[in-house]
Amino acid sequence: MKSIDEASRIFVNNMVESAVRIGLIFILVWGTYHIVQPFILPVLWGAIIAVALNPVVNRLSDRIKGNRSVASSIVTLLSIFILVIPFAMISTSIYDGLMFLTNMATSGELKNWSPNEAIKDLPLVGERIFDGLTYLSLHIKELVIQFLPQIKGVLTQLLSTFGSGLGSLIMFLLSLVIAGIFMAASDPISKVVIQVFERSAGDHGTQWAGMLSSIIRSVLVGVIGVAFIQSAIISAALFTFHIPAAGLISLVILVLCIAQLPAILPLIPLFAYMYFTADTTSFIIFVIWGLLAGLSDNVLKPLLMGRGSMVPMPVVVIGSLGGMMFAGIIGLFLGAVVLALWWGVFTIWLGESKKTA
Repeated sequence: MKSIDEASRIFVNNMVESAVRIGLIFILVWGTYHIVQPFILPVLWGAIIAVALNPVVNRLSDRIKGNRSVASSIVTLLSIFILVIPFAMISTSIYDGLMFLTNMATSGELKNWSPNEAIKDLPLVGERIFDGLTYLSLHIKELVIQFLPQIKGVLTQLLSTFGSGLGSLIMFLLSLVIAGIFMAASDPISKVVIQVFERSAGDHGTQWAGMLSSIIRSVLVGVIGVAFIQSAIISAALFTFHIPAAGLISLVILVLCIAQLPAILPLIPLFAYMYFTADTTSFIIFVIWGLLAGLSDNVLKPLLMGRGSMVPMPVVVIGSLGGMMFAGIIGLFLGAVVLALWWGVFTIWLGESKKTA
């Protein structure tokens, strides 16, 4: 009887000690999370950028006799330059347009304008559209005064969005600096990461670490890279032909491309605008330019996404799209990585089942 009581006492003591230890670990994890929470997103982006740009640093380091610190600094500075210059151009265009609209809406200095007579030639709806635009041109001041509170609200929201865009730029600049630090110390960091994967996945750890790095590069080039290429080509056309609000439209097209939506959608009304305002030669050149750029992703994505990866391209695409719907742009990478891990587990399971069979 005494032995049973002694065993019960030991069991209770062990349970209490385990509960206390687990509670202390939970408090430690909870406190650590809240301390590092502001840095999670920049560090995560820094790691993604470092994985993507590390091959470039390796090649540059070989050319300058193995000095990784100098090579990573050069790549980081070039990346910051490439990011800041286009963003500054687009931001200036957006800011000037918003301030122009804000000043017009608040001062009431609006000029009457006349719609293009060619609108009447549109089939079915041409006359109605022309009459509506004519009424709008004649009563523009009264309409602006009537809807001034709503217009101010929309402009305020646009300015707030512009400010959040500047905050995102600062976050990406910080991420690039962190990526430079990671790339400069890539060898010891790689060893630690491989040790973690080997500890978690056993003999397949090294293979999984290489697989995830190739997935990150594939998504960055196949999704983000193609989006930037498309938006840059279309943006060049917008600025070349002096399209109004070219900076804002370029930003919208970039977001659509990253979201894997057709870049041709915002170009359709621009084709109509050029048809009514530009000469025939400019209209034809703009349409051909826009169509080639808007449809170029159908050629670029199969070439770039999934290249050099052990994971099938459909798995990468589904993971990227689902991750973006769940967690935003960072989900492009997290979703692809998670599905790639599951694909690795699935292939290992298939291999083990074949061995047992």
